[in-house]
Amino acid sequence: MIGRTFRNRYEIQDLLGEGSTATVYKGLDRRLNRTVALKVLLPHVRESARKRFLQEATSSASLNHPNIMAIFDMDEEHGQAFLVVEYVEGETLTAYVPSEPAMVAEIGAQIAAALNYAHDHQIIHRDIKPANIKVTPAGQVKIMDLGLALPREAKRVTAEGMIIGTPAYLSPEQAQGLPLDYRTDLYSLGVVLYEMATGQLPFNSDDIPALLMQHVRQNPTPPRAHAPDVPLALESVILKALEKNPTHRFQSGEALAAALRSSVPNADGSGITSSDTATRPHQATPTGARTATGSLPPAPLRVLLADDHTMLRRSLANLLSQRDDIMVVGEASDGEVALQQTLDLLPDVLVLDLNMPKMGGLEVLPLVRAKAPSVRVLVLTGRDEDWYITQALRAGAHGYILKSDGEINLIDSIQKVGGGGMVLGRGVAEVVMGMVRNRGGDAKLTEDERKTLLLVAGGYDNAAIAEKLGQPLITIIEILASAMNKTASKDRHNAALTALRRGDILLDELHTLEKK
Repeated sequence: MIGRTFRNRYEIQDLLGEGSTATVYKGLDRRLNRTVALKVLLPHVRESARKRFLQEATSSASLNHPNIMAIFDMDEEHGQAFLVVEYVEGETLTAYVPSEPAMVAEIGAQIAAALNYAHDHQIIHRDIKPANIKVTPAGQVKIMDLGLALPREAKRVTAEGMIIGTPAYLSPEQAQGLPLDYRTDLYSLGVVLYEMATGQLPFNSDDIPALLMQHVRQNPTPPRAHAPDVPLALESVILKALEKNPTHRFQSGEALAAALRSSVPNADGSGITSSDTATRPHQATPTGARTATGSLPPAPLRVLLADDHTMLRRSLANLLSQRDDIMVVGEASDGEVALQQTLDLLPDVLVLDLNMPKMGGLEVLPLVRAKAPSVRVLVLTGRDEDWYITQALRAGAHGYILKSDGEINLIDSIQKVGGGGMVLGRGVAEVVMGMVRNRGGDAKLTEDERKTLLLVAGGYDNAAIAEKLGQPLITIIEILASAMNKTASKDRHNAALTALRRGDILLDELHTLEKK
């Protein structure tokens, strides 16, 4: 075949590889004077293989993404069907097994973003594995070989229930011959990430039926058991991608890409030095995974759970793992471990119990606020006593909720605290207000009380007032309680109305506030 020209245009120059159904050559497109790859179908292949070969062209033709190999042409000459595709220099992903965590996260994020694009175009790859992914010398990922890709509107080439794909990378639903959706690709990518991070597959057996049953029933060994240097956050991402139940996995490639990028420092490729070359063939300057609009997807909130009640902590971790906008990066069963993991991982939110062995939450809290001020702390406890509430808030907690508040309120509280807000659970705010109200005070409002009531009249909630005045939420609550006591009001709104009537705050000030 070397030297042969197809359609008086595509000159075959070199052999690149051979498969069971097609041979791939390096070629020259004489018309456009560019290097291409030609995938030539072998003669006498089964009709199903021929259909899959042609399906690759129709699947790829609708895709235009920097991390997916482009297809340029499909034709036939003298009974030989061939595809003309983008020629990709570089190594297959097999050469990147194993890799440093930052490289695992960066390459994985590119693959996930490309899959997200394909899924948005209703195409499932169905055969994600290292041999079908190349990395260019510049660090750009290229997903290849869409021969098994299945457009939603396409007729199924294989019989319903037939297992097709590479056994080591099959999803549980593929292994059982069940109907597939896009989440099957995310599981297969989870297998690839596991292999890159540890140097070995999560499931392996020479007996294919046994291997398929492992995918369906056996939980993978945590990656850190094989490779202790894998960050806990990256391990959490990989294990979530490998969930047996598709509803427990990431629900989009975009969410998986964002989680990978936030799981390892410098996962965008910055900070990678020549000392890393032992784990990869080239020094990469990755292109980055972006959404179809070109913007980076939002990163999930990184949450650390600290509670000595194992069942409660694991239940909470499982609940949060089902969400794409929250990622559990670590768990701790005592205060010392909680503090150390917080300083090492710098999560967005530390969910902290107060009663724990070795160090209690009230001891951990001020140390976290002093040594890791970027970490937001949400106290989750069963203690509703006045003393615990005030001590925790004075120590710098951004929220205080009770374990009896329920799952929906807990998730909402984590999101609000992670987003920069402050939260007091049911009954907690009332306790604080009641404590301060009982202290009494002068009838005349202080300037802080006057400004606070002005903002109440302007429609601000307590958290917004705290942010606007640059005060802790507990201080605002104390100010409001004192102002309510001085105005003999039952709630904050009546206090503001009384202040307006007394002239402590003026309508002109309120109108000016509304204009701002």
